[in-house]
Amino acid sequence: MKYIDFHTHAFVDSLAERAVGRLAETSDIKPFTDGTVRDLKRALADCGIDGGLILPVATKPSQQRTINDWAASCMDGTVFSFGTVHPDAEDIFEELEHIKSLGMKGVKFHPEYQLFHPDEERMMPVYRKTAELGLCAVFHGGWDPLSPDYIRGTPERFARTAEAVPELTFIVAHLGGMNLWDDVEKYLAGKFTNVYFDTAVIAGHISDEQLLRIIRTHGAERILFGSDCPWDNPVNEIEMLNRLPLTEDEREMIFYRNAEKLL
Repeated sequence: MKYIDFHTHAFVDSLAERAVGRLAETSDIKPFTDGTVRDLKRALADCGIDGGLILPVATKPSQQRTINDWAASCMDGTVFSFGTVHPDAEDIFEELEHIKSLGMKGVKFHPEYQLFHPDEERMMPVYRKTAELGLCAVFHGGWDPLSPDYIRGTPERFARTAEAVPELTFIVAHLGGMNLWDDVEKYLAGKFTNVYFDTAVIAGHISDEQLLRIIRTHGAERILFGSDCPWDNPVNEIEMLNRLPLTEDEREMIFYRNAEKLL
């Protein structure tokens, strides 16, 4: 079986140790890599994974260009990268065009780190511009240890957003909303053809029965294997999916074919 991990993270070498250490302290998770691209490649190879997608996040508007240029420089056929924009950036439309010019295929948004709700009206022109450029949009969905008591990226808000901008391909990470599985079933699963889910770091957080139900309701053609490495060992998500009574065709779609289509 071929594997493409659609949800990984890495940082520029000079910042990796500090960034991973800070995030590890916040999440109380022991990281699986040291945060560098080099160690991400090592981890993917050790797990028998053929490629990985880096999803960077700009936590300040001033970081956009630097992060995007670095992310593009990481791409080598084994590692792929999406870009990032910050909702408060005055040059957000220009930066989306820059991401397109760099050859990247999508943009990462993080409601908790970037302090916005995905269905805010001010974001709709941003999403429409993203779609116009032929880019897809990945969102952190659901609970995050950075903001444990208030969740901005809820399945209900993503449903409103996907309905408002049907021309945009949305990928809602963490199976549509980390730890909000009932709301994922209520508001998202099977409701939208322009919405994908990834499986990032959900192993051990959802029952096999509910996971299978969500996959079958939404359609395996819109599910992407992801791990959130270094915040989980990708083998955990592989083993989780392999426990399910999926067909070989469904496994291939989830593990690599859907990713290849988007990349």
